[in-house]
Amino acid sequence: MNETPFHTGKILLLNKPLTWTSFDLINKVRFAIERRYKLKRLGIKVGHAGTLDPLATGLMIICTGKMTKQIDSFQGLPKEYIGTFILGATTPCFDLEKEVDHAYPTEHITDDLIYKAALSFIGKQEQAPPAFSAKKVDGKRAYEMARKGEVVTLKTSTIEITAFDITRIEMPEVDFKINCSKGTYVRSLARDFGLALHSGAYLSKLSRTKIGEHTLEQSSTIDEFIKSMQVSEPAADL
Repeated sequence: MNETPFHTGKILLLNKPLTWTSFDLINKVRFAIERRYKLKRLGIKVGHAGTLDPLATGLMIICTGKMTKQIDSFQGLPKEYIGTFILGATTPCFDLEKEVDHAYPTEHITDDLIYKAALSFIGKQEQAPPAFSAKKVDGKRAYEMARKGEVVTLKTSTIEITAFDITRIEMPEVDFKINCSKGTYVRSLARDFGLALHSGAYLSKLSRTKIGEHTLEQSSTIDEFIKSMQVSEPAADL
């Protein structure tokens, strides 16, 4: 088999669609490459440098071929996200995957309190991952256990938030932009933000806008990538 440019190795910047898993995106990329070069199934290595939840959109770095060896270096880069918290309620998974399970008062929450709460998260801290996460417990994915109703206890990890800006307040919605380290769960931040306000909160929208120096504006949609695989030569900027 002749080695394709994707075997030599490419870095793709793609915008993950809403409701897709990270592996859905990888599988679409792999299938498009295999079809373009008439490869056997699983005939090309494809991996991603950082998972996004199904209800999140935004930038994903996809590596192919020999560039998959660089995934660890990309995973360690700082990230930027924008999104929306809903104050006054919680869900078991800290986002919209599950229905609201508890409601909390919000009458005491002022704009000033929200801004101060955001500032309190700047710096290094210990964060507990959501039970509905891909973390492993005794070899099992935490979300698989949580969905069965099993009690999941996950160890905290050290993360760092370098910027936490509140960009819009229209109760109960609060829009934000954060810059954070590898391993930060924004869903957990939603939970902790609600607690800091002596209330509750969950994540209703999330988009990753930056990984290191790579930005969402530089990315392509999966449809654009698939279309590039249908021409005589792969797009030069891929």
